Amino acid sequence: MTDYLSTGQLPEDYRDLKNTVADFAQTVVAPVAAEHDANHTFPYEVVAGMADLGLFGLPFPEEYGGQGGDYFALCLALEELGKVDQSVAITLEAGVSLGAMPIYRFGTEEQKQKWLPQLAAGRALGAFGLTEPGAGSDAGGTKTTAKLDGDQWIINGSKQFITNSGTDITEIVTVTAVTGERDGKKEISTIVVPTDTPGFVAEPAYNKVGWNASDTHPLSFTDVRVPAENLLGERGRGYANFLRILDEGRIAIAALSTGAAQGCVDESVKYAKEREAFGRPIGRNQAIAFKIARMEARAHAARAAYYDAAALMLAGKPFKKQAAIAKLVASEAAMDNARDATQIHGGYGFMNEYAVARHYRDSKILEIGEGTTEVQLMLVARELGL
Repeated sequence: MTDYLSTGQLPEDYRDLKNTVADFAQTVVAPVAAEHDANHTFPYEVVAGMADLGLFGLPFPEEYGGQGGDYFALCLALEELGKVDQSVAITLEAGVSLGAMPIYRFGTEEQKQKWLPQLAAGRALGAFGLTEPGAGSDAGGTKTTAKLDGDQWIINGSKQFITNSGTDITEIVTVTAVTGERDGKKEISTIVVPTDTPGFVAEPAYNKVGWNASDTHPLSFTDVRVPAENLLGERGRGYANFLRILDEGRIAIAALSTGAAQGCVDESVKYAKEREAFGRPIGRNQAIAFKIARMEARAHAARAAYYDAAALMLAGKPFKKQAAIAKLVASEAAMDNARDATQIHGGYGFMNEYAVARHYRDSKILEIGEGTTEVQLMLVARELGL
């Protein structure tokens, strides 16, 4: 990635992947995006296509059913998908980063062998249940509990805004829960809950502003019993481990956001060349041309930021600050570009069948999910010693 920043040329394997996903996005995803958005339906046929391409297994070793690639490969795929349909892109991002990655990072060998092959193949989806009505970034607000009863955990509580949690192919949800107390503070652990466990309920899906083809539910747990060996990672390290997952996930969300920002540029350039007003294409008007130029600059800066964070991550170097910067810059670029693209399209930009209208509705959550803009600013400030 550092080579790309200086030369503008990706290595061949990354370039081939990017081109393959770009073709899939344009020929398979884009034609059905408006329909799934309008009907609020989960795009099972698109997800199956992504599974066939091996996208869900990109960053995982072949021994667990993965493609033997890396996290940057996943990010490239997310950028291309994000250009045309953020709902599809977040389905992949959450399925890999939040669903499968915790199993890979913190699971026992038995847990990896049990769950990763299905998740990496895209035949099943996983989800991560962190957020609650009064808890998300504030771990101290966690109220879901898990009590050890012999060789079983008994889980009670609720979660909200959980992506990929209620599809027909959702197999597991990893949840954070209070498992005791340490030094006067809540001990928070993570436990894997198969979705067919009695007492687990994915409540009716949310009616959202955007990401309408993405699956999002509140969850409830009523005396849910799972084996003690479903504890993921060390007891009491659940929240700390998930913070690491979030650091990685911010790079992935930045890649998705970059795709959204670039998609708005691409749509605006096309429209500005075709749309005529007062006898000439509107792109020949400096006001429009300059607006699109600024949009391109935002997308370029966002891409450079997530490439840089990914390079540090893969090199095994500290990347927390760079991941937060990438997520901050890219999510704001997506929202700003969506607003400008809608303005450029005029009345057409307000029609839902147009991609820029979907980006306008979809992009706001990029400034909220997996750490709000304010959280990113807080993280950067802390890294600066403030």
